[in-house]
Amino acid sequence: MTSLAFAATGAAKAAGEAQLLTLVADQVASRIFAKDATLWGAEAESESAIRLGWVEAAEVSAPLVAEITALRDELRAEGINHIVLCGMGGSSLAPEVITATAGVELSVLDSTDPDQVRAAVSDRLSTTAIVVSSKSGSTLETDSQRRIFEHEFTAAGIDAKSRIIIVTDPGSPLDGSAREAGYRKVFNADPNVGGRYSGLTAFGLVPSGLAGADIAALLDSAEEAGEMLRDDDVDNVGLRLAAALGGTSPLRNKIVIVDEGSGIVGFADWAEQLIAESTGKLGTGVLPVVADPKSPEVTGGAADVLVVRLVAGDADVELRENEFSIAGDLGAQMMVWEFATAVAGRLLGINPFDQPDVEAAKEAARGLLDATPEHTAALFTDGAVEVRTANNDAGWLAGASTLPEALAALAGTLDADGYLSVQVYLDRLAHTPLESVRNELAAYTSRPVTFGWGPRFLHSTGQFHKGGPAVGVFLQVTGEASADVAIPDRPFSFGELIAAQAAGDAAVLADHGRPVLRLHLTDVAAGVTQLKTAVAELAGRQLDA
Repeated sequence: MTSLAFAATGAAKAAGEAQLLTLVADQVASRIFAKDATLWGAEAESESAIRLGWVEAAEVSAPLVAEITALRDELRAEGINHIVLCGMGGSSLAPEVITATAGVELSVLDSTDPDQVRAAVSDRLSTTAIVVSSKSGSTLETDSQRRIFEHEFTAAGIDAKSRIIIVTDPGSPLDGSAREAGYRKVFNADPNVGGRYSGLTAFGLVPSGLAGADIAALLDSAEEAGEMLRDDDVDNVGLRLAAALGGTSPLRNKIVIVDEGSGIVGFADWAEQLIAESTGKLGTGVLPVVADPKSPEVTGGAADVLVVRLVAGDADVELRENEFSIAGDLGAQMMVWEFATAVAGRLLGINPFDQPDVEAAKEAARGLLDATPEHTAALFTDGAVEVRTANNDAGWLAGASTLPEALAALAGTLDADGYLSVQVYLDRLAHTPLESVRNELAAYTSRPVTFGWGPRFLHSTGQFHKGGPAVGVFLQVTGEASADVAIPDRPFSFGELIAAQAAGDAAVLADHGRPVLRLHLTDVAAGVTQLKTAVAELAGRQLDA
């Protein structure tokens, strides 16, 4: 039996008291499940009308379970027991959480970093099948990943068509080309569900089920949660969560997400995309900050921060002031956070189903690939680190001549309500320990710090960075790959693609008037060590002061 539990203190509790009666009186919960597209205003109505399929995802997706299970059994009978997911954003984050929580292996390739791509295609190729997931069917990263795997299968004497499974919207460019190519299987997802709300559709279920997760139980839990969430009642956990996310006054627009033994692995990363991309627009929104119980933001007491603790159902967690907790299993949690994010959009006065600023970085990257611009000289080099800004206008960086000085200069541009975003375009599996700089930078700046791996964050928090409150400052890290990897039948390589994505995003952020410090590691291993040392030194100085 699925259960959901919610508790709140301080501003989060006050938001519920202020908002719940109105939400109930307006019948927001029942109207969402009735797919009432008018809930978010006239301007959002056309988009909302084709984006509410997630409310019935558990029921609509149920027939997929037998189909996915049958294909999994076929593959295993052929000795194929390693599933690789090629996808970005909403196509990869949900399956990653589902399989990690289930304790089954799914290899996720959500990068264009040459080293990460090379490692993926070199891993157990003879027993591998890939799932290529793209809602639009035209995602550049996913298309490039499919091309390299298809090339490597063929070069190894493997029938590539038998190892490629497609998940896409019906009628998308990929839908037609995949069927024409004769790939192993094409699954169509509900086109009336946006990418970040698609975890309980074919996008979340196909790779997870093929990897061995119990997707039937996941859907059962989500369906039971949906029955609870449709009630217009002040005890509706989804409405209470929505009030905490979008109804505080003044708005506490940094939500620090901490896992306190929920049993769900990596849930905060999935919620990060859902919240940031759904709410970060028109100069408002809620910034999710993935943290741990000992992170500085948790105890800092900043006036613009709320802390949410993800807990187990039977946990006895003592909440500090301005915190809330939520408990539930994975299917229920996915459903309640999707629901609450949609309701928070109504409270914030925005359309939670569009992403108007995501395309800007993509267009900038494509422009750089077409133009093949000349390499811009570094402002200065410190060891293995070349230092630039987005437009190489020294400005706020003037006077800095070392890496620690450059980091301090960037931190000096932070406003009292600002945040620092660390964006790392490296192999995230090989350099996971670099994430430790997040806590140290938060200690140094006394402000919330987010950490994202590029280019996958472009399909996640990238919308908030451009469309949300203009208070972010940005640290971008790129690196020189050990060797580049060609993309079959494309005029550019993976190295050129990821470089264009990084440069394009930096340029768009700079166009929005935001400070961007760009660090390029000429020797990645040495540069990572140098960066970690520089950040630790800064944090130590702040703590000693």
